[in-house]
Amino acid sequence: MRTYFARLHCAAIAVLLLLGTAVFSTAIAKATQPSLPQVTNAAAHKVAIHVDDNDPKVMNLALNNAKNVLEYYAAKKQTVAIEIVAYGPGLHMLRSDTSPVKQRVGEMSMSPQISFAACGNTRTNMEKQEGKDVPLLNEARVVPSGVVRLMELQRRGYAYIHPSGR
Repeated sequence: MRTYFARLHCAAIAVLLLLGTAVFSTAIAKATQPSLPQVTNAAAHKVAIHVDDNDPKVMNLALNNAKNVLEYYAAKKQTVAIEIVAYGPGLHMLRSDTSPVKQRVGEMSMSPQISFAACGNTRTNMEKQEGKDVPLLNEARVVPSGVVRLMELQRRGYAYIHPSGR
């Protein structure tokens, strides 16, 4: 009988150790993942604006859309969250060395309702191609993938806008 309880005790300890290891591993995995900008669900209205074109007209159109949405809901005394996501050639919008709309991004980022997300995949690829770091505007937050970020925002109820110069 004593052997039976000793084995049961050892088995219980082994299970607890395995569970503890699994919990610890999950905590470490979460801690090492890059943090994403927080999505506010408190806003009554939410919109994601997609920029993937290195064209100042498209960039300005995206910023105009954001400004118009912000002003519209402010006049109605309603809240809105706007996130502009740039990837591919559109990342130039958020590059500190090439952005043709740098000043407007700076001005618009003063509004807490507007945020800017820069695609980490695009940035990495640009750095490889150019052989140097790609500096971003201070207003831009890097997300691992611009496409995935847009998917996440849409899943959270964000309307999707893709301004085009065409």
